[in-house]
Amino acid sequence: MSEVDVLKLNPLSPEIILNQSTINIGTIGHVAHGKSTVVRAISGVTTIRWKKELERNITIRLGYANAKIYQCHKCPPPECYVSKTSEILTNPKCPRCGSPLELIRHISFVDCPGHDVLMATMLNGTAVMDAALLLIAANEPCPQPQTSEHLAAVEIMNLKHLIILQNKIDLIRQEEANEQYAAILKYTSTTAAKGAPIIPISAQLGFNIDYAVEYIVKTIPVPIRDYSAAPRLIVIRSFDVNKPGTDVRKLEGGVAGGSILQGCLKLNDEVEVRPGVLEKTSEGMFCRIRRTRIVTLKAENNALQFAVPGGLIGVGTTLDPSLCRADRLAGQVIGRPGSLPEVYITLTVAYTLFQRLLGVVQSKGPSDTKIQPLKNREVLMVNVGSTSTGGQIIGFAKNFAVLTLKEPVCTSIGERIALSRKVERTWRLIGWAKILKGDTIPILQP
Repeated sequence: MSEVDVLKLNPLSPEIILNQSTINIGTIGHVAHGKSTVVRAISGVTTIRWKKELERNITIRLGYANAKIYQCHKCPPPECYVSKTSEILTNPKCPRCGSPLELIRHISFVDCPGHDVLMATMLNGTAVMDAALLLIAANEPCPQPQTSEHLAAVEIMNLKHLIILQNKIDLIRQEEANEQYAAILKYTSTTAAKGAPIIPISAQLGFNIDYAVEYIVKTIPVPIRDYSAAPRLIVIRSFDVNKPGTDVRKLEGGVAGGSILQGCLKLNDEVEVRPGVLEKTSEGMFCRIRRTRIVTLKAENNALQFAVPGGLIGVGTTLDPSLCRADRLAGQVIGRPGSLPEVYITLTVAYTLFQRLLGVVQSKGPSDTKIQPLKNREVLMVNVGSTSTGGQIIGFAKNFAVLTLKEPVCTSIGERIALSRKVERTWRLIGWAKILKGDTIPILQP
């Protein structure tokens, strides 16, 4: 594997999809509409893993699950499509006819929380999606609050490929399903989901899951990747793998988990982490970048010699594990030394506000949800890549604003960012912006 010329490969090359996913598909929609259940039905993996998530049966952090999609060339569609976990199988057979299966896709699900107070986590997930499954529960009116908010979020990030799953049809009669189908068509006709296929399913019972898999294969194109570009990975989580009391001579470096946006990372690559550690002195603020070496690469349990865009990649480093503990690296960017974008502390943006708040139940009529203009010195929540940080408005004109950020961000001119405002103690998506320029922060070498 280490001798393979990565530049001659593509996202469907067997050398790649045997080991890691190459397409990121988000699951979006209102809380408890079955996002994690659909992921489990297709991938066999439960994305609800953290203690608080298990106690409350909701997704709080971004959940990742990989699935391999195989095709049997003897069975008719959709039965010919078989989805399994991402483990490496030797000579997989069709469960229906026993014929050999061909691996045709390796996908990664980005399971986003649907609860309104966890909107920031969902927005960070949209930064790495290539397509999305929109879950709509058949036993509830359409749209529900976070349905519209999530759709707006993926529209901000310019996501083009959507599939709508009308879930929980086992709980209603056919007439009700038909009525809701019409309501979904009407609602989505003015959104980014216009024209998207609508598939009735029961994720809990596994009904029509094979049709969902077929539509994933046939309607979601394989993204175009540039493996020759300078590698760039945005960190979504990080952790210290050492157990308490580990002998100092046996300590392992910190691990960063994230998605590669472009290029290819290889074992033993020397990389840097930006913005790094923020340092404040009498002369001002500085960012001290961190240099490290990649010692392991993993996609779920599959060890890799190299990693390309797709799925959550675990990058084992030589960094001090205390720097990675409890997601301390989340929002950072990893890449080849000298190739990463500048680090900004203020951003000048061209912004667009929505007309009304999304995901809010009207109590006093339409005026109750009308989005008010931005105010000077107002603090917004700004989502830049996988970073969520506060941004105070220090100047604005029509459609333009200058934001000073609470934390520096490593980003590029032209990137799209999401803007949220605190409404009744909850951050609500109010619009989006495009970065025009900014003030950089001095970089200190390690």
